[in-house]
Amino acid sequence: MNFEAITKETIMRNPQKNMAERRLPSEIRIDPLTGRTARVCHFMELKWKKPDFDAWVKGTQSWCPFCPDKVMTLTPCFPGDLVPEGRLQRDDMVIFPNIAPYDSISAVATFGARHFIPMTAFTSERIAAALDFALEFFRRVARSSHSESVYHMIHWNYMPPSGSTVLHPHLQVFSSSTAPNLMRRELVDSRRYQEKNGTIFWDDLVAAERKADDRYLAKIGRTHFLSAYAPMGVVGDVLAVVEDVRCTLQLSEDDLMDIAAGIVSLLGEYDKMGLYSFNMGFFTGTPADDHFRFHLRLSPRTFFSQQLGTPDVGAMQYLLNESVCLAYPETINASLKKGFTPM
Repeated sequence: MNFEAITKETIMRNPQKNMAERRLPSEIRIDPLTGRTARVCHFMELKWKKPDFDAWVKGTQSWCPFCPDKVMTLTPCFPGDLVPEGRLQRDDMVIFPNIAPYDSISAVATFGARHFIPMTAFTSERIAAALDFALEFFRRVARSSHSESVYHMIHWNYMPPSGSTVLHPHLQVFSSSTAPNLMRRELVDSRRYQEKNGTIFWDDLVAAERKADDRYLAKIGRTHFLSAYAPMGVVGDVLAVVEDVRCTLQLSEDDLMDIAAGIVSLLGEYDKMGLYSFNMGFFTGTPADDHFRFHLRLSPRTFFSQQLGTPDVGAMQYLLNESVCLAYPETINASLKKGFTPM
């Protein structure tokens, strides 16, 4: 496993210190699978100020379409050949078509009746139940032999900095025959890696990171949690790689519970930094993709300037597709490790 980086240094004169010379490091990291580059720069303390959540939440319940008094009247229904009852229901959770679909099979899954759940109030049981409910929907799609039943994906945009427009916690649940860009690239490059090396990249990655330990977090069940070497987000990313699992539909109930337990541990540590928003996404192959391992990526979201509300995505990321991280992933990992009990 080759972890490459190009180190850089900027030299300037510091006006606060009588124009004394100042040297600022930065690093361009190369993802060991895809060759995608990520810049580690703009170093800052990993501390943010949380907003007034009461002010954010106030009044939003009155119009929220996912709350129990409106969800069964304001949300659309699936066609009868896919979900004869119109919507899926389990306990107080509901799955219904996304009114702004990402694909032919695109749905929303609520976490339940509660309108706002603070990040640290999510339990592993609640998260696992929501994921399992989404898998029930995917199995419906698979049984229908729908042409889009190829890649089954779950995305979670939590709180407005992540791109969420509704505070009521929910998942984006969709099946597609078209793999999104990065997932497609990982699938192709994982196959290329296997053909070249005779091994599976994701197994080799876990083994290398576990041995080095500076980015490895923990193993829960058969799920390995580790910080991404070349992260996508400004506060790094965490990968959760599941042993011997190629695709979403191969995840067991135990796997979902283990994944959820790791997520809860991460959210607790992010909360201590003042972070309160994140994106999470599934990366999945198909049952035939013996070169791949199911994994998810969780990435905190914040602001470059909280005072101005400046988002954490600028021209570097948006136009050039070049990631920026504000700290070394190893430094972030050291903080996150505190939330995981040694297994």
